[in-house]
Amino acid sequence: MTLQKMIRILLVDDHPLVRDGLRARLEAVPAFDVVGEAGSAAEALEVARLRAPDLVLMDINMRGKNGIEATAEFRAQFPTIAVLILSMHDKQDYVAQAIAAGARGYVLKDAPGKDIVVAIETVMSGGIYYSAALAAQLARPANGPQEEALTAREQEVLRHIAAGESNKQIARALDLSVRTVETHRLNIKRKLGIEGQAELIRYAVQHAPEM
Repeated sequence: MTLQKMIRILLVDDHPLVRDGLRARLEAVPAFDVVGEAGSAAEALEVARLRAPDLVLMDINMRGKNGIEATAEFRAQFPTIAVLILSMHDKQDYVAQAIAAGARGYVLKDAPGKDIVVAIETVMSGGIYYSAALAAQLARPANGPQEEALTAREQEVLRHIAAGESNKQIARALDLSVRTVETHRLNIKRKLGIEGQAELIRYAVQHAPEM
């Protein structure tokens, strides 16, 4: 019989009681192994070097660097470690910023406990996960130009943007130069009347699954 590989998890939250509750919930799942805890971004990076987690469950509000900044640092220093945001913030701007920083999902703290388990399993299977309340928000049609205005290649780039990939990652996946990907991004923003990066990510998350 083939033994199932344990998913090594690092908990990052500046409230010890929250970490205690998360640890108890996750350690009840046979496939999960909580290998470390941290109360700040700096501590999380250090624990990650020592404990080599597969996934980081990251809060946003923390002392020092926030969870979105920490996510970007994790993606830069540990590109193979998945980051899943766990936050009380349900605004789309937070979701867009988190995905832009490289997070693979976003779970609300008031979601049922089983959602965290499903989110971790989804992310570790290569998917992206949003709490049901967030998914409903993201599914609402937005006013303005529709994705039909984009070329097939631009729609492809938009799907990769929705997945939180950097220009370099998109270029590698589509066999393009980084400069070409940057040009596609500019064209997408021009066609859709989008100015900022967060707005582009938000649009991508909302519309890419429909393409």
